[in-house]
Amino acid sequence: MWPDLSLPTLILVWLGGFLGGLASGAAGFAYGVVASAIWLHVISPLHTALLVVAGGLIMQFGLTWTLRRAVDMRRLGPFLLAGLAGVPIGVVLVVKTDPGAVKLALAALMVAYGAYALLGSRLPYVANAGVAADAAVGFLGGLLGGLAGLSGILPAIWTQLRGWPKDTARAVYQPYIVAMHLATLALLGIVAIDREGLALFAAVLPSVLLGAWVGWLIYGRLDERRFRQLLAVLLILSGGLLIV
Repeated sequence: MWPDLSLPTLILVWLGGFLGGLASGAAGFAYGVVASAIWLHVISPLHTALLVVAGGLIMQFGLTWTLRRAVDMRRLGPFLLAGLAGVPIGVVLVVKTDPGAVKLALAALMVAYGAYALLGSRLPYVANAGVAADAAVGFLGGLLGGLAGLSGILPAIWTQLRGWPKDTARAVYQPYIVAMHLATLALLGIVAIDREGLALFAAVLPSVLLGAWVGWLIYGRLDERRFRQLLAVLLILSGGLLIV
């Protein structure tokens, strides 16, 4: 028998899914942060984690498919391999680290970088940073993915600092997020998949996909400058939501 989800709960679940999907469709990341800020008011952290990982996996796979021709495995490879090494360490640290402190530090970084990128005249590009630096960012992103489900934030910032065009950047951090979600889901197991979790997932998926579709339409209208501005605003908002 399926659980009885109240209308107020469903409305907030749908709203969180739509806004998270909208952010990810337009910028390629921030789904989990935006959606969780709403979902945690009405559903458990365990079921919120399920919706973030499972919903994000399906949505990011679809968005990544649209960018498949831009994916360059030579560019993506260092992020991916190092990230997969970082995920299990992050999962282990869940029981040994205060996630709140990690999120607070990450939020401060996001807000500071977003404000600088939005208000600064020009970003300090590091075009010649090299494969080792890419791998280091990928590792840290994987660690944060296993620890807090936030694998995409550091690669999203780093690809902007690398000065890569918007399609090139998204063709790196979106397939990266898919891989980190898969690894995290495999390591955390299926403890959140119960009747209520399945009902919530079935309820939220259409709103997530609708939000992602609207966000993708917005993305198609953005030039490079507007895309970087949108990314900066989303980093500031997401950082603020992590603190709330």
